[in-house]
Amino acid sequence: MGLRFSVWNLLLSLLFLCAQVLSENLHDSHSIPSHMNHMDPSTMVFFTLKDLKIGETMPIYFRKRDPSAYPQALPREEADSIPFSLKQLPYLLQFFSFSDDSPLAKAMEGTLNHCEVPPIEGETKICATSLESMLDFVHGTFGLETKFQVLSTKFLTKSATIFQNYTILQVPKPMVSPKMVACHIMPYPYAIFYCHSQMTENKLFGVSLGGDNGDRVEAVAVCHMDTSHWSRDHASFRVLGIEPGSSHVCHFFQADNIVYIPAPTYHD
Repeated sequence: MGLRFSVWNLLLSLLFLCAQVLSENLHDSHSIPSHMNHMDPSTMVFFTLKDLKIGETMPIYFRKRDPSAYPQALPREEADSIPFSLKQLPYLLQFFSFSDDSPLAKAMEGTLNHCEVPPIEGETKICATSLESMLDFVHGTFGLETKFQVLSTKFLTKSATIFQNYTILQVPKPMVSPKMVACHIMPYPYAIFYCHSQMTENKLFGVSLGGDNGDRVEAVAVCHMDTSHWSRDHASFRVLGIEPGSSHVCHFFQADNIVYIPAPTYHD
């Protein structure tokens, strides 16, 4: 099916994604500490290494979306035929038949803006417009001959709760890796993966979590050990009450994030 004939399906997918983003501002604050009720719940994924211990309880936001409703991934040839730049936004809105002031147009503009922000010092990044270009970035980071593992946060139970207290049920499991690539899906009419890798030290963990309502989550967490080049406006600094460079910052990956690490090598 040609791209023009699939625009309606893409439109429905993006509408669903935008609706999910808007609905995430509506959350159940029952049993969440009162001093956190004024914060955007989507920022409540940040913590520090001292919090990574069995029995620790913290409020965490995990968005939950139907994977079948995500925008479809286009083949590289098809994706490469479509402009992907902020200066081409008027053409793109016309191409996808979106009005200039629609939520869909705002979502596209936000994604294009985010993708054109220069990387911070020690970071490499890409907004991959196809699965092939995402894998090219991973291979370019690790080396063409390097095999890799794919990690993601997994929900072991089903519920609609997106924000609640979670308790660490087991000793967090360190995942030693010299490099890491994290990819996040972005709101757009077709699948866009914002992928980035940092040369500074990161520590990865597998964390078993239990929610107040009985939810079970096998989460992937990362601690960024150097935050000195991060923007002062980064949400983590507001949540943790710290300054850039004064502390490491840890966070949980959402279930629709993809984390790549080099596969361990074994020697006889």
